[in-house]
Amino acid sequence: TPRVTEILAAAGDLGGEVRAGATFPALFAMIARRHMHQYGTTREQLASVAVKNHVNGAKNPHAHMRKVITMEQALAGKPVSEPLTVYDCSLVSDGAAAVVLAPLEMASSFTDKPVKILSVAQTSDYLALEDKEDITTFQSVRLAAERAYRLAGVTAQDIQFAEVHDCFTIAEICSIEDLGFVKKGEGGQFEQAGCTALNGPKPINASGGLKSKGHPVGATGVGQIVDLAQQIRGEAGERQLARHSLGLAQNLGGSGATCVVSILGAP
Repeated sequence: TPRVTEILAAAGDLGGEVRAGATFPALFAMIARRHMHQYGTTREQLASVAVKNHVNGAKNPHAHMRKVITMEQALAGKPVSEPLTVYDCSLVSDGAAAVVLAPLEMASSFTDKPVKILSVAQTSDYLALEDKEDITTFQSVRLAAERAYRLAGVTAQDIQFAEVHDCFTIAEICSIEDLGFVKKGEGGQFEQAGCTALNGPKPINASGGLKSKGHPVGATGVGQIVDLAQQIRGEAGERQLARHSLGLAQNLGGSGATCVVSILGAP
């Protein structure tokens, strides 16, 4: 709604972009268009993110949008901000999420399936797109990931699955590149090839992501942690992954102005 758009815009560059009338769909559309120009990313590759996440979300009893969509539907969606259609944009949801934190030695008093926090890293970047060296690269994601990997003693290749901030389909593509899961510019191809599906080599957003599970804004990041915990515990039902002992959550703020990367694993 216009009111929700106005509220969310408060996380943007109020003195410049927002004042000029830019909204987050418009800003991420600029990112998408630049990615398409720079790397040859296609509308079909963007749509493949939406189709995959809706398939996953349809299997999630807690998802807001439990609806499978076809590639044809995704491509024919109502335009929001070219090249993004309504199917490229996450919806804003009501929702809540919570976790219980405890020292590992005390965790067994709360559950017989504890999940270990291996690292958490937060970084920031310029707020306005015009100040960024390359708008297709989320420096906050890249730096937070590097720090989180170092603290956890793992690499991007070690991560078995991830929940990433797919507020728009292009955000998932850029994020998996900046997290180091795939080379820069190859995220769209990686998605279209099915590599991020539940049965792919690097499952992304097995929950359905923001696109299908929903985006309750303030609860989104903790919700990702809950999704990781369910996978690691083997409690994800139809969405349960074959390899699920080491997962990553990436939560984005603004158009990449801030990022938190968390890595969780089995104790």
